[in-house]
Amino acid sequence: MTDTITEIDPLPNASLDAPHQAPSLTIRFAGDSGDGMQLTGDRFTSASAVFGNDLATLPDFPAEIRAPAGTLYGVSAFQLHIGDHDITTPGDAPNVLVAMNPAALKSELGLMELGSTVIINEDAFTERNLEKADYEVSPLQDSTLDNYSVILVPMTSLTKQVCKELDIKPRDAERSKNFFALGLVSWLYDRPVDPTLDWVKAKFAGKEQVIAANTAAFKAGHAFGETAELSAYKQEVKPAKLPSGTYTNINGTTALGWGLMAASQSAKLPLFIGSYPITPASDLLHELSNRRDFGIRTFQAEDEIAAVCAAIGASYGGHIGVTSTSGPGLALKSEAIGLAVSLELPLLVVDVQRGGPSTGLPTKTEASDLLLAMFGRHGEAPLPVIAAYSPTHCFTIAIEAVRIALKYKTPVILLSDGYIANGTEPWKLPDLSKLPDISVGFHTKPNFTDEEGHEKYLPYLRNPETLATPWVIPGTPDLMHRIGGLEKEDGTGNVSYDPMNHERMTILREEKIQGIATDIPPTWLDACGDEDGTADLLVLGWGSTWGAIVSALQRLRKAGHKIDHAHLIHLNPFPRDLGEVLSRYKKIFIPEMNRGQMNMLIRARYLVDTISVTKVRGLPFTGGFIQKRILEILNEERGIK
Repeated sequence: MTDTITEIDPLPNASLDAPHQAPSLTIRFAGDSGDGMQLTGDRFTSASAVFGNDLATLPDFPAEIRAPAGTLYGVSAFQLHIGDHDITTPGDAPNVLVAMNPAALKSELGLMELGSTVIINEDAFTERNLEKADYEVSPLQDSTLDNYSVILVPMTSLTKQVCKELDIKPRDAERSKNFFALGLVSWLYDRPVDPTLDWVKAKFAGKEQVIAANTAAFKAGHAFGETAELSAYKQEVKPAKLPSGTYTNINGTTALGWGLMAASQSAKLPLFIGSYPITPASDLLHELSNRRDFGIRTFQAEDEIAAVCAAIGASYGGHIGVTSTSGPGLALKSEAIGLAVSLELPLLVVDVQRGGPSTGLPTKTEASDLLLAMFGRHGEAPLPVIAAYSPTHCFTIAIEAVRIALKYKTPVILLSDGYIANGTEPWKLPDLSKLPDISVGFHTKPNFTDEEGHEKYLPYLRNPETLATPWVIPGTPDLMHRIGGLEKEDGTGNVSYDPMNHERMTILREEKIQGIATDIPPTWLDACGDEDGTADLLVLGWGSTWGAIVSALQRLRKAGHKIDHAHLIHLNPFPRDLGEVLSRYKKIFIPEMNRGQMNMLIRARYLVDTISVTKVRGLPFTGGFIQKRILEILNEERGIK
């Protein structure tokens, strides 16, 4: 077998037996955190994107940076869902599991449907590894896998064999076993091979042995499928019928970074980001630090407070000030955000939510910072809050967040989460000529003439339409004014302790934020389109629940259920017609990745009856879960048990 594998070149792209056709496929790669599962999943995703499939991904990182090898705590997984139609989630239950060791099999097998395919690196099932995974008996020898289609592959030993002739040490060769797995699944599911091989050459340029080992392992895995007569397992998912255009596969963090760059160009202002590294928000700073050719200024601060204060200083100096954070970082920034509210300066705070409280679950997703974003500042300090609903939506929402911050001279909190930030999907590159012009002018002249005809500058003389105060770059002649956290006198900007003035300024700041409701779209509503205009239920979502809701409703509507879907993007203020929309429905279902924070806001604001379904397990909702819960609600209403 060694000779057969090493001599196959070029790679075969199809077997003699035509693969089975499938509308979609969900694959989950799992192994130790050092096994390269994220890279393997990412490369399979890229090949699928090149092939033309629609897709969605879910990188599932271990909670510990480097848990002991081979343990359940160290399992790293990557799930992707590819299809020949619109894909909105990374899939409910995987059709295929690639398990690189016993711990991966034990932690992930429970996600699989009975009858699904499990591909196992049998070389890793040693006595020591079984013990680390808390197996008393090898699952390869008992009834654990009886209800699955199992493909046992000696990936480690075969990888070492094909690398031996390349004069690569066994220990170094073993690191390439993930490429063996990638080659095998690429053959099984008819993925193009050139994108992967080209990537290997580019990624490891100058490291010839690494290139040789990864290439040999990939080719060996690809050839194994045919030589081991695995044609019965082979499947093909045809390309999706997507609108014509140029596409790229993009994750939420990259899309957000590109959106901020586009906003900078549309606003004709330089962008500054001050941040302190924190999972999973750090990648936004990494992305923008590589974009100095677009005039992006990046600053890695010594802590969260310094990061937000630097961003405020940049805004005061005429830049688009941005700071990014996650989890406890938002709490640390709260005092400085309150200062920006008082100063009435444009500022964008990006919060990539993760499991909490405190350090919580740094690598897991959650959406539990909503109330912190809405109210997490002392005093009356309102500001706009908006939320992305998918990785590609991050591009558009970044521009919208900057637009609001500049037009209304206010801090804005943009909520993403770990699932959106790390998940990927195909994205059609936009026509940049159609991006909105969000530029605003700086104030350069006095704006008030007193009774004696003297021209003056009043820093709190507001725009009558937006209630925004003027934006003046420091050093502008004759426009000297006072800044700081102490309350200012309306108009003059002098420090004022007058109680009536404080109340007036507080109300003005609140009215400015509430007035944004007239400048945002009405409630995003996907209605059934029935002639009578009625529906059995309204699903009200926000954030990354969007994909799972859409997936569930596609199935439910196909079965004849009349269910509408409203999704909130602007969370403060809410769309001006939201109350009227909610009043049309007897039942409102609100799924959230927290303990019901949006549900509480909706009930308090609109006095409507709602059904709250929550999840705080570090993983996003699946379409199947939401579908099942909606059916239970409908059956309860109809008296069906």
